[in-house]
Amino acid sequence: MISYRCENPKCKEYMVETIQKKSTCSSCKGINKARSEIYWCSHCNIPLYEEKCSICGEGGEYLTTDVRPVFPNERLLIEIVLGQPFAFVGKSVWNGTGNQYFVDGEKIELSIKDLVLLDDQKIRLEYNKYINENEYTYFNEYIDKFIKANKDRYREILSEAITYIGEMTKNYSLSDMFVSFSGGKDSTVTSDLVMRALGTSKVLHIFGDTTLEFPQTMEYVERFKKEHLSTPVIAARNKEKNFFDLCETVGPPARLMRWCCTVFKTGAITDKIESLFRNQKHIITFYGIRRHESVSRSKYERESESPKITKQTVISPIIDWLDFDVWLYILTTGIDFNDAYRLGYARVGCWCCPNNSDWSEFLSKIFMHKQFYDFRRILVDFAKRTGKEDIDDYVDKGNWKARQGGYGLDIANKSILKFTPCATEENTINFELQKPISEALYEFFKPFGYLNFELGNRRLGEVYILSYTGSVKLKLQGRIGTNILKVSIIDHNIAGAKAMNVAESKIKCQITKFQMCMGCKACPSVCKHNAILIMKTSDGNICYKIDDEKCKRCGECIGHYTGGCYMRKVL
Repeated sequence: MISYRCENPKCKEYMVETIQKKSTCSSCKGINKARSEIYWCSHCNIPLYEEKCSICGEGGEYLTTDVRPVFPNERLLIEIVLGQPFAFVGKSVWNGTGNQYFVDGEKIELSIKDLVLLDDQKIRLEYNKYINENEYTYFNEYIDKFIKANKDRYREILSEAITYIGEMTKNYSLSDMFVSFSGGKDSTVTSDLVMRALGTSKVLHIFGDTTLEFPQTMEYVERFKKEHLSTPVIAARNKEKNFFDLCETVGPPARLMRWCCTVFKTGAITDKIESLFRNQKHIITFYGIRRHESVSRSKYERESESPKITKQTVISPIIDWLDFDVWLYILTTGIDFNDAYRLGYARVGCWCCPNNSDWSEFLSKIFMHKQFYDFRRILVDFAKRTGKEDIDDYVDKGNWKARQGGYGLDIANKSILKFTPCATEENTINFELQKPISEALYEFFKPFGYLNFELGNRRLGEVYILSYTGSVKLKLQGRIGTNILKVSIIDHNIAGAKAMNVAESKIKCQITKFQMCMGCKACPSVCKHNAILIMKTSDGNICYKIDDEKCKRCGECIGHYTGGCYMRKVL
């Protein structure tokens, strides 16, 4: 059962607990803190949402705060790890909060942190030896009872979600909405709910293919397409970048520097949305985000305006659902789902994400053996190149996930900007660039104003930046092919700057961006006006373009990231 309470000390409902589905405080409109309890019926041997079992009528005992089913594949793997194949074959096995395993309602001892010490090759051989003898009979019996005992909870969450989706979409047509589809359990449930609520399967789905998906995810997406022939499923994918090549260049992603999300997910999906909904005035995106997934998501709103696309409203129908609820829905409806969950993965995203748990990494050792060790070699190489001691510990104990900065990487030097104040001209800076001046440089100055090549001395390489009314903001001087650029600030009111030092800082951001640009697509993803376009030319170079007519000179693309450039922030 979920209860909520307001934790705003200034609210009249402060710390008042309510059992109803009330995630938003009626007084202060803030997000109430959720508290959940799952019970165990020892008679029926299943988890319950309500304390009293609706099958046998007996009261359950508190078990944990959330729970998910352990499928026979995962059960067999646990048994092998414990050295007892098929020991739990006839028992009711579940996984609770904190990755605790319960067998017939009793917690078993399983040290996840010690899995790294196990011989994964031996475990793989044993698993393959026994898997064909594994069966679902007892599992299915317990699932049937689980569904029956919790049917009231299923009806409650189904009714609420269907009503909510109907209310939020009553003024929209199908052409104004899409489901953000990852191939994971949450987006699978969201997809099914949306199609049920709207009474049609013709709802656009955008699949964010990060190129690092589980094999089971790609298989499931293909099954989904075949089972939903009238549902348009369009993939958003960055075809210009390779994850492993970028790992060589900027180092592997880390928990605080997950550049892979920006390069392979956010940027690609943003591009796809803009191309598909270019003429729509407003669109709705259905997300499978849930507050119970993490602390960072616990404060998410159920509906919100997209911070990246001005005309997009993000709606999360299952934001208050537990894992318990998601699996109750999937198992009750019998809809297909990603087989990675049968293996034991609690979450399905990128298989090599630095946020993956020790258990997920262990599973990848077993079920994605080649990919796991290919990536490990990349991590070892990175550790050697950057002078790390105890390389095996750095890699296998996960210390690489906590890395910060680009120490030891050649590309980090491109973030260094050399400049000196001009001795003869006021408010003028001489920059020594790390790559020659080209026409591409001027694109990075468009957020400050409008380029004018006519006013200046062409022989000296002078270019003026003008305001909308034609007054001069900046003067650039530097010949094409040289590395010296002189920038004179005529009017410091550029891109929201109110002082000279701020204007100088913004200019340095853009020059740094020119030196470092790798086409990561972070800039287009933060531009609300779709004014920035990044592409790769036929000769392999990165082309960075800003549309003069769409650009509002708001400066968001300059100030959004530290130093103006996402990759500079990473490094």
